[in-house]
Amino acid sequence: MSHLAPAGKWDARYAGPVPHDSAYYAKCMLGGVLACGITHAGITPLDVAKCNMQVNPAKYKGLTSGISTLIREEGATGIWKGFGPTFVGYSLQGMFKYGLYEVFKDLYMNLAGEETSNKYKPAIWLAGSASAEVFADIALCPLEMTKVKIQTSPTGTFPTGFGAALAEMSKTKVETRYPFGSLVPLWSRQIPYTMAKFFFFEKIVQLFYTHVFPEPKETYSKTTQLGVTFASGYLAGVVCAVVSHPADSIVSLLGKPTNKGKSVGQIASETGIVNLATKGLGTRVIMIGTLTGFQWWIYDSFKSSMGLGTTGGK
Repeated sequence: MSHLAPAGKWDARYAGPVPHDSAYYAKCMLGGVLACGITHAGITPLDVAKCNMQVNPAKYKGLTSGISTLIREEGATGIWKGFGPTFVGYSLQGMFKYGLYEVFKDLYMNLAGEETSNKYKPAIWLAGSASAEVFADIALCPLEMTKVKIQTSPTGTFPTGFGAALAEMSKTKVETRYPFGSLVPLWSRQIPYTMAKFFFFEKIVQLFYTHVFPEPKETYSKTTQLGVTFASGYLAGVVCAVVSHPADSIVSLLGKPTNKGKSVGQIASETGIVNLATKGLGTRVIMIGTLTGFQWWIYDSFKSSMGLGTTGGK
């Protein structure tokens, strides 16, 4: 495949084996919907336990004990609270996160030109993922706020149905700061997280194809390529969990009734940096490692099935 665009000038959109036209970006967006919507919704019970451990550590001391407390007090449905907003919110987030990452990556490569793009690949990955995440979080924010409120409100004090919860958030928007009250903490959690997620994923894939599978990527089977995708995603996820955990704790604590009206700085100093960085971290490492591994695996499986090939390489 020629690296030249139809106009005869180098164009990142035509540099790979598949041209990056609008149909390509649309398929990547759909892959992102599947990757994030399915995985986040599927681990709702872990998320409910994690949010409650961060907001009420005295009552919810650990993951398994937290889940059993929720089941005992609220029945089996208690651990699936917030499933609706989680599924819709993260489907939208995935659509922009993955789809726009591909768009911005090509855009920045074209701005930089062929030589600079090849020389400074990591900078392109970081800029592309950060730009995509800005938009992804705007789409996610109202649903994330609703999800946290459903998951951390004492039983009976807040509706758990998706529609009723959204209506209640709108009605009480002065005190809940809905729909974009959590946008800045969400950006502070998600942008570094996404930059780390995409950077380490691309870097680990590159290392695999340089040192472990040194032949051209296309010569390996789909199974091998998707195995590399999953392993790279899992390892990238572990790094991400550690990087973004303090901000994640703050997002959960913002939803707590006793913190109403407090600033992010106030909550941080009251909780202490050690607690912010470590409370619920073990759970989150397992959760995010598995989650990120499966997200990349679903995304690349979908891309492969569409004939677009897997992400990354040498």
